[in-house]
Amino acid sequence: MIESAFEWRLWLLVAAILIDGFIGDPDWLWRRLPHPVAWFGSLIGWVDSTWNAAPPTAGDRRADALRRVTGLLAIILLVAISAGAGFVIEALLARWSYGFVAIPIIASIFLASRGLYDHVARVRDAFAEGGLQAARRAVSMIVGRDPDSLDQAGICRAAIESTAENFSDGFVAPALWFALLGLPGLFAYKMINTADSMIGHRSERHRAFGWASARLDDVVNLPASRLAGFLIVMAAPFVGASIGTTFVVMLDNARKHRSPNAGWPEAAMAGALDLALAGPRRYGALVVDDPFLNPAGRTDADPADITRALKVLKVATILAATLVVIIALWLQS
Repeated sequence: MIESAFEWRLWLLVAAILIDGFIGDPDWLWRRLPHPVAWFGSLIGWVDSTWNAAPPTAGDRRADALRRVTGLLAIILLVAISAGAGFVIEALLARWSYGFVAIPIIASIFLASRGLYDHVARVRDAFAEGGLQAARRAVSMIVGRDPDSLDQAGICRAAIESTAENFSDGFVAPALWFALLGLPGLFAYKMINTADSMIGHRSERHRAFGWASARLDDVVNLPASRLAGFLIVMAAPFVGASIGTTFVVMLDNARKHRSPNAGWPEAAMAGALDLALAGPRRYGALVVDDPFLNPAGRTDADPADITRALKVLKVATILAATLVVIIALWLQS
């Protein structure tokens, strides 16, 4: 018998994962309707254009401090709005006899495992269907680096890195925050994550204003990134790697990444596939000279490695759902 709201949310999460796995993000629907994350993006864009309109002044510490405070207030407002929306939706659904049925459907919209799988698979398939140029176009839809600077190995590594990182912040993190706090937690997380992608980068315009959003995103992704890395480690045997070796690679390399979180799932994926991931890469005119994760691994990734990464993604997602079921059953025992 279900005795707590947390247990109830765990079973709703299992349903949401199943819906996402079988349906994903149907293109026919989101071509006709704006995706809820696009609503978040529009609100973030409005706040940015309204509260961060004045051009930054280089070297003005007082102006930078004011922008940081303004950015902090902005993310607090955005999180309050998104969490409030989740609370209102849950409250309205609770008034209907079977309103709870809608909750996993709504939650599944914010879980991106199936959507991630489909997008990465398009990169792999593009090599066979249109060659290098088609693969460059496909990978440009999921990564921010300059696609014209990438050869086949670079495209494949970029797609694999995106698979690992987005498994964490596109699936594990929203699932975790939904399990803990329901729709308010899920909506708040997606607002924070979207804000980080829009205003949390280190451009001169957003260096101060987006500081709070970037740091908050680091905090809310911290537990999920470690869990995502663990799930990838546990999936490693399904692509011929050992759990022990993959785990050691993750521990040895995760902190080499410039992100405090992305290194965990990426290092785990590097160990599982015996690849050297991350490393130097180009984003437009900016060249990022990062160290490789698992430098002893191969750098000559190919489309077959994308297939193996997708298998890891699928198995890790199933393991995540299984873990949720085990916890829910344990709480009921």
